[in-house]
Amino acid sequence: MGFILLVLLNVSLISYCRDIGRLNRLFKTEDAMERLRGQEIPVEVFQNFQEWEKKSARKAGGFSSYDYLLAYLMTGEEEQERLQWYIQRLREYKEEQYTEYSGYLQAVWEDLKYFPVPISTINEEARVSYYNSWMAPRSFGGQRGHEGTDLMAELNERGHYPVLSMTDGVVEKIGWLTKGGYRIGVRAPHGGYFYYAHLYDYAREFQIGEMVKAGELLGFMGDSGYSEIEGTVGNFDVHLHVGIYVDTPKGSEVSVNAFWPLTFLEEQKLAYPFY
Repeated sequence: MGFILLVLLNVSLISYCRDIGRLNRLFKTEDAMERLRGQEIPVEVFQNFQEWEKKSARKAGGFSSYDYLLAYLMTGEEEQERLQWYIQRLREYKEEQYTEYSGYLQAVWEDLKYFPVPISTINEEARVSYYNSWMAPRSFGGQRGHEGTDLMAELNERGHYPVLSMTDGVVEKIGWLTKGGYRIGVRAPHGGYFYYAHLYDYAREFQIGEMVKAGELLGFMGDSGYSEIEGTVGNFDVHLHVGIYVDTPKGSEVSVNAFWPLTFLEEQKLAYPFY
Protein backbone atom coordinates (compact mmCIF):
# COMPACT_ATOMS: atom_id res chain seq x y z
CA MET A 1 0.00 0.00 0.00
CA GLY A 2 2.82 2.35 0.93
CA PHE A 3 4.62 1.52 -2.31
CA ILE A 4 1.50 2.32 -4.37
CA LEU A 5 1.04 5.60 -2.51
CA LEU A 6 4.68 6.51 -3.14
CA VAL A 7 4.29 5.76 -6.85
CA LEU A 8 1.14 7.90 -7.04
CA LEU A 9 2.89 10.74 -5.24
CA ASN A 10 5.84 10.54 -7.62
CA VAL A 11 3.55 10.52 -10.66
CA SER A 12 1.69 13.52 -9.27
CA LEU A 13 4.96 15.35 -8.58
CA ILE A 14 6.27 14.61 -12.07
CA SER A 15 3.00 15.88 -13.57
CA TYR A 16 3.16 19.02 -11.41
CA CYS A 17 6.76 19.74 -12.41
CA ARG A 18 5.90 19.18 -16.05
CA ASP A 19 3.04 21.69 -15.86
CA ILE A 20 5.24 24.26 -14.08
CA GLY A 21 7.91 23.74 -16.72
CA ARG A 22 5.30 24.28 -19.40
CA LEU A 23 4.16 27.47 -17.69
CA ASN A 24 7.71 28.81 -17.62
CA ARG A 25 8.20 28.03 -21.30
CA LEU A 26 4.90 29.64 -22.27
CA PHE A 27 5.74 32.77 -20.36
CA LYS A 28 8.92 33.54 -22.22
CA THR A 29 8.23 37.22 -22.82
CA GLU A 30 8.36 37.26 -26.62
CA ASP A 31 6.18 34.17 -27.11
CA ALA A 32 3.64 35.28 -24.50
CA MET A 33 3.35 38.73 -26.04
CA GLU A 34 2.71 37.25 -29.49
CA ARG A 35 -0.18 35.23 -28.07
CA LEU A 36 -1.58 38.34 -26.42
CA ARG A 37 -1.20 40.39 -29.59
CA GLY A 38 -2.87 37.70 -31.69
CA GLN A 39 -5.96 37.71 -29.42
CA GLU A 40 -7.20 34.41 -30.88
CA ILE A 41 -10.30 34.14 -28.71
CA PRO A 42 -13.39 32.55 -30.34
CA VAL A 43 -16.70 34.08 -29.28
CA GLU A 44 -18.03 30.93 -27.63
CA VAL A 45 -14.89 30.57 -25.54
CA PHE A 46 -15.14 34.09 -24.14
CA GLN A 47 -18.86 33.64 -23.50
CA ASN A 48 -18.11 30.49 -21.50
CA PHE A 49 -15.59 32.39 -19.40
CA GLN A 50 -18.12 35.16 -18.77
CA GLU A 51 -20.64 32.58 -17.57
CA TRP A 52 -18.07 30.98 -15.27
CA GLU A 53 -17.29 34.40 -13.84
CA LYS A 54 -20.98 35.07 -13.13
CA LYS A 55 -21.42 31.73 -11.37
CA SER A 56 -18.40 32.30 -9.13
CA ALA A 57 -19.01 36.01 -8.50
CA ARG A 58 -20.16 35.42 -4.92
CA LYS A 59 -17.26 33.16 -4.04
CA ALA A 60 -14.18 34.57 -2.32
CA GLY A 61 -11.23 34.53 -4.67
CA GLY A 62 -13.41 33.80 -7.69
CA PHE A 63 -11.83 33.91 -11.13
CA SER A 64 -12.67 36.64 -13.62
CA SER A 65 -13.20 36.10 -17.33
CA TYR A 66 -9.81 37.78 -17.85
CA ASP A 67 -8.13 35.22 -15.59
CA TYR A 68 -9.56 32.49 -17.79
CA LEU A 69 -8.67 34.36 -20.98
CA LEU A 70 -5.06 34.73 -19.96
CA ALA A 71 -4.68 31.09 -18.95
CA TYR A 72 -6.43 30.03 -22.16
CA LEU A 73 -4.14 32.12 -24.38
CA MET A 74 -1.06 30.87 -22.58
CA THR A 75 -1.97 27.17 -22.57
CA GLY A 76 -4.72 26.49 -25.12
CA GLU A 77 -6.66 24.66 -22.39
CA GLU A 78 -10.45 25.05 -22.27
CA GLU A 79 -11.44 22.77 -19.39
CA GLN A 80 -12.40 24.84 -16.34
CA GLU A 81 -10.49 22.98 -13.63
CA ARG A 82 -7.31 22.89 -15.69
CA LEU A 83 -7.58 26.63 -16.38
CA GLN A 84 -8.13 27.33 -12.69
CA TRP A 85 -5.01 25.32 -11.85
CA TYR A 86 -2.98 27.45 -14.27
CA ILE A 87 -4.52 30.67 -12.96
CA GLN A 88 -3.44 29.79 -9.45
CA ARG A 89 0.08 28.96 -10.62
CA LEU A 90 0.25 32.19 -12.64
CA ARG A 91 -0.68 34.18 -9.57
CA GLU A 92 1.88 32.30 -7.52
CA TYR A 93 4.87 32.12 -9.86
CA LYS A 94 4.29 34.85 -12.46
CA GLU A 95 2.52 37.52 -10.43
CA GLU A 96 4.03 40.54 -12.20
CA GLN A 97 3.43 39.21 -15.70
CA TYR A 98 0.01 37.88 -14.70
CA THR A 99 -1.10 41.36 -13.55
CA GLU A 100 0.35 43.08 -16.60
CA TYR A 101 -1.04 40.66 -19.19
CA SER A 102 -4.53 40.31 -17.68
CA GLY A 103 -4.64 44.13 -17.70
CA TYR A 104 -4.01 44.09 -21.46
CA LEU A 105 -6.93 41.71 -21.97
CA GLN A 106 -9.25 43.83 -19.88
CA ALA A 107 -8.22 46.95 -21.83
CA VAL A 108 -9.24 45.25 -25.08
CA TRP A 109 -12.42 43.40 -24.07
CA GLU A 110 -14.04 45.13 -21.10
CA ASP A 111 -15.38 48.22 -22.87
CA LEU A 112 -16.62 46.66 -26.11
CA LYS A 113 -20.27 47.50 -26.77
CA TYR A 114 -21.11 47.93 -30.45
CA PHE A 115 -19.86 46.86 -33.87
CA PRO A 116 -18.36 49.95 -35.57
CA VAL A 117 -20.53 49.82 -38.70
CA PRO A 118 -24.32 49.65 -38.24
CA ILE A 119 -26.90 47.73 -40.24
CA SER A 120 -28.69 49.82 -42.87
CA THR A 121 -32.46 49.95 -42.41
CA ILE A 122 -32.83 51.21 -45.99
CA ASN A 123 -30.40 49.25 -48.16
CA GLU A 124 -29.67 45.62 -47.29
CA GLU A 125 -26.80 45.62 -49.78
CA ALA A 126 -24.92 48.22 -47.72
CA ARG A 127 -22.95 45.59 -45.84
CA VAL A 128 -19.32 45.17 -44.87
CA SER A 129 -17.05 42.15 -44.98
CA TYR A 130 -13.79 41.39 -43.23
CA TYR A 131 -11.36 38.59 -42.48
CA ASN A 132 -8.43 37.96 -40.18
CA SER A 133 -5.68 39.94 -41.90
CA TRP A 134 -3.53 40.27 -38.78
CA MET A 135 0.10 40.96 -39.72
CA ALA A 136 -0.55 40.43 -43.43
CA PRO A 137 2.21 42.15 -45.47
CA ARG A 138 1.84 45.82 -46.34
CA SER A 139 4.33 47.83 -48.38
CA PHE A 140 3.28 51.50 -48.30
CA GLY A 141 5.84 53.36 -46.19
CA GLY A 142 8.09 50.29 -46.06
CA GLN A 143 7.56 46.58 -45.50
CA ARG A 144 5.43 45.96 -42.42
CA GLY A 145 2.66 43.82 -40.96
CA HIS A 146 -0.98 44.89 -40.95
CA GLU A 147 -1.87 45.99 -37.41
CA GLY A 148 -5.64 45.90 -37.63
CA THR A 149 -8.72 44.63 -39.43
CA ASP A 150 -10.20 46.16 -42.58
CA LEU A 151 -13.99 46.33 -42.87
CA MET A 152 -14.56 46.47 -46.62
CA ALA A 153 -17.60 48.29 -48.05
CA GLU A 154 -19.73 46.06 -50.27
CA LEU A 155 -20.82 49.31 -51.96
CA ASN A 156 -17.54 50.99 -52.84
CA GLU A 157 -18.76 54.56 -52.25
CA ARG A 158 -17.04 56.96 -49.88
CA GLY A 159 -19.11 58.88 -47.35
CA HIS A 160 -22.07 56.50 -47.14
CA TYR A 161 -21.30 54.06 -44.32
CA PRO A 162 -21.54 55.49 -40.78
CA VAL A 163 -18.67 54.69 -38.40
CA LEU A 164 -19.64 54.32 -34.74
CA SER A 165 -17.55 54.21 -31.58
CA MET A 166 -17.17 50.66 -30.31
CA THR A 167 -16.73 51.93 -26.75
CA ASP A 168 -17.23 54.84 -24.41
CA GLY A 169 -14.09 56.92 -24.18
CA VAL A 170 -12.15 60.11 -24.76
CA VAL A 171 -10.99 61.47 -28.11
CA GLU A 172 -7.22 61.23 -27.89
CA LYS A 173 -6.14 61.87 -31.49
CA ILE A 174 -7.81 63.21 -34.60
CA GLY A 175 -6.77 64.48 -38.02
CA TRP A 176 -4.67 63.41 -40.96
CA LEU A 177 -2.04 60.64 -40.99
CA THR A 178 0.04 59.67 -44.01
CA LYS A 179 -0.93 55.99 -43.71
CA GLY A 180 -4.31 56.32 -42.02
CA GLY A 181 -5.77 59.33 -43.78
CA TYR A 182 -8.47 61.01 -41.72
CA ARG A 183 -8.56 59.10 -38.46
CA ILE A 184 -9.90 59.34 -34.94
CA GLY A 185 -8.55 57.57 -31.87
CA VAL A 186 -10.65 56.93 -28.75
CA ARG A 187 -9.15 55.92 -25.39
CA ALA A 188 -11.64 53.64 -23.60
CA PRO A 189 -12.10 53.63 -19.78
CA HIS A 190 -9.96 50.51 -19.15
CA GLY A 191 -7.06 51.79 -21.24
CA GLY A 192 -7.59 50.40 -24.74
CA TYR A 193 -6.94 52.78 -27.64
CA PHE A 194 -9.42 52.25 -30.49
CA TYR A 195 -8.26 53.61 -33.83
CA TYR A 196 -10.58 54.26 -36.80
CA ALA A 197 -8.81 55.15 -40.06
CA HIS A 198 -9.37 56.09 -43.74
CA LEU A 199 -12.48 58.14 -42.96
CA TYR A 200 -14.15 60.26 -45.63
CA ASP A 201 -15.32 62.84 -43.12
CA TYR A 202 -16.02 63.36 -39.42
CA ALA A 203 -19.51 63.53 -37.93
CA ARG A 204 -18.62 66.88 -36.37
CA GLU A 205 -15.63 68.88 -35.15
CA PHE A 206 -14.40 66.65 -32.37
CA GLN A 207 -11.95 68.10 -29.86
CA ILE A 208 -9.11 66.22 -28.18
CA GLY A 209 -10.25 65.36 -24.65
CA GLU A 210 -13.92 65.26 -25.62
CA MET A 211 -16.01 62.40 -24.27
CA VAL A 212 -17.81 60.06 -26.68
CA LYS A 213 -20.33 57.32 -25.98
CA ALA A 214 -20.41 53.81 -27.38
CA GLY A 215 -22.53 53.83 -30.53
CA GLU A 216 -21.93 57.54 -31.15
CA LEU A 217 -21.40 58.57 -34.77
CA LEU A 218 -17.72 59.38 -35.36
CA GLY A 219 -17.67 59.84 -39.10
CA PHE A 220 -18.15 58.13 -42.44
CA MET A 221 -16.19 55.38 -44.14
CA GLY A 222 -13.88 56.45 -46.93
CA ASP A 223 -10.64 55.80 -48.79
CA SER A 224 -8.40 58.57 -47.51
CA GLY A 225 -4.72 58.12 -46.86
CA TYR A 226 -1.49 56.68 -48.22
CA SER A 227 -0.25 60.17 -48.96
CA GLU A 228 1.44 63.06 -47.22
CA ILE A 229 -1.02 65.38 -48.98
CA GLU A 230 -4.04 65.86 -46.73
CA GLY A 231 -7.33 64.97 -48.39
CA THR A 232 -5.89 62.39 -50.79
CA VAL A 233 -8.40 59.65 -51.70
CA GLY A 234 -8.63 56.83 -54.20
CA ASN A 235 -5.48 54.84 -53.46
CA PHE A 236 -7.55 51.80 -52.38
CA ASP A 237 -11.16 50.70 -52.04
CA VAL A 238 -13.47 52.23 -49.45
CA HIS A 239 -13.04 50.58 -46.07
CA LEU A 240 -12.64 51.17 -42.35
CA HIS A 241 -9.37 50.16 -40.72
CA VAL A 242 -9.92 49.27 -37.06
CA GLY A 243 -6.85 49.07 -34.83
CA ILE A 244 -6.64 48.35 -31.11
CA TYR A 245 -3.64 49.28 -28.97
CA VAL A 246 -2.66 48.96 -25.32
CA ASP A 247 0.08 50.72 -23.39
CA THR A 248 2.77 48.78 -21.53
CA PRO A 249 4.16 49.71 -18.08
CA LYS A 250 7.35 50.84 -19.83
CA GLY A 251 5.42 53.46 -21.80
CA SER A 252 5.48 51.74 -25.19
CA GLU A 253 2.42 50.88 -27.26
CA VAL A 254 1.42 47.36 -28.34
CA SER A 255 -1.02 46.59 -31.14
CA VAL A 256 -3.42 43.67 -30.79
CA ASN A 257 -5.53 41.85 -33.35
CA ALA A 258 -8.93 43.53 -33.76
CA PHE A 259 -10.48 40.62 -35.66
CA TRP A 260 -11.61 38.60 -32.65
CA PRO A 261 -13.18 41.54 -30.76
CA LEU A 262 -15.01 42.50 -33.96
CA THR A 263 -16.28 38.94 -34.31
CA PHE A 264 -17.49 39.11 -30.72
CA LEU A 265 -19.46 42.28 -31.57
CA GLU A 266 -21.21 40.75 -34.59
CA GLU A 267 -24.37 40.34 -32.52
CA GLN A 268 -24.13 43.91 -31.22
CA LYS A 269 -24.95 45.95 -34.31
CA LEU A 270 -27.03 49.09 -34.22
CA ALA A 271 -29.39 49.99 -37.07
CA TYR A 272 -29.16 53.28 -39.00
CA PRO A 273 -31.03 54.62 -42.05
CA PHE A 274 -28.29 54.95 -44.69
CA TYR A 275 -27.88 54.02 -48.33
